[in-house]
Amino acid sequence: MVRRGLPVRDAESAGGVVYRVEGDRTEVVICKVAGRDTWALPKGTPEDGESRLSTAIREVQEETGLAVEPVAELGSIDYWFVGDGHRVHKIVYFWLMTAAGGCTADHDSEFDVVEWVPLDQALQRLSYKGEREVVSLAAGRIASGV
Repeated sequence: MVRRGLPVRDAESAGGVVYRVEGDRTEVVICKVAGRDTWALPKGTPEDGESRLSTAIREVQEETGLAVEPVAELGSIDYWFVGDGHRVHKIVYFWLMTAAGGCTADHDSEFDVVEWVPLDQALQRLSYKGEREVVSLAAGRIASGV
């Protein structure tokens, strides 16, 4: 629940839905947050002067261990949370991406597990509604040839 009366601050992140087609099955990468039963998409905060797309590529690569290439912009989600004595309004921008190399075993310590899962499993396992909606949008783009 968001507490009223706290100062408000805006925050921004960028990330990706990394996909591959294996035979007749489409898979995406999802990540289990370290020490929690929370599954999420890879995303993170921009560095000074970094574009949203550059942030998305860097963060996805760092968090998943995969080299990625952007395919299409997927739009954004937004949500509120309380942190550091502020009500935070966060916007996360997502891109559809393909893997160009690397290995999910090389993910960073922010996650316990990073794995490829079929689209339908990702939609069931992702913890956040907004991220499930992004994956649904990505599935539609993939099905229509991006």
